[in-house]
Amino acid sequence: MRYWYPLVLIALALAGCAHQKHVRTPVPPAPGGPGFGYTETGLASWYGHPYHGRQAANGEIYDMETLVAAHRTLPFDTWVRVINLTNDKSVEVRIIDRGPFIDGRIIDLSHAAAKAIDLVGPGVAQVRMEVIRTPEVAGPTSFAVQVGAFRDQGNAERVRARMADQYGSARLALRQGSPSVWRVLVGSEATEDDATALSGRIRSETGEKNAFVVRLDLNASQPSAGSR
Repeated sequence: MRYWYPLVLIALALAGCAHQKHVRTPVPPAPGGPGFGYTETGLASWYGHPYHGRQAANGEIYDMETLVAAHRTLPFDTWVRVINLTNDKSVEVRIIDRGPFIDGRIIDLSHAAAKAIDLVGPGVAQVRMEVIRTPEVAGPTSFAVQVGAFRDQGNAERVRARMADQYGSARLALRQGSPSVWRVLVGSEATEDDATALSGRIRSETGEKNAFVVRLDLNASQPSAGSR
């Protein structure tokens, strides 16, 4: 019997090695955004008309029947897999736009993508999003904190001025749509972590709960299609 012991130990060692080969470890984040394997869990929504046929934030024309999506901070041309946690259906989409600009939502899908995971009817669902392909990020990038979106430019300007007094810089960004709204963006941070820290300060110091981080695409067309 003793001759079987070495064979058993060798078999166990080989089994362990084989198991390790199937463990996927996310690569470190690439400059400018999360890397392969980065995940988020939260609410997904979808958008169609009146944004269909209009220019998306990356400059291309938004076609709601293609598998594309909007995200606040991921670099354009990032591919993500979105899994509807209510039915386990999944779809892979390319990021071309900015949004959703509603607290609690993490991604806005095209009509075609929403249809693939049965999201069109309910409109909003809990999902898990995973980055499956990352682009090479070219050119400068920075991040800001959005603290509000207003139909009236005067109201937006008053908030912008107050935020500029408190935090040094703030700007308005027009999101065209039906209706169009003026977004108030605070700061211009070199990293997403710095912008997240600024968002925390704004929330704690002003009581503004709807403050979240957005990417400023300095070389992209403006304004973005945004979210609904």
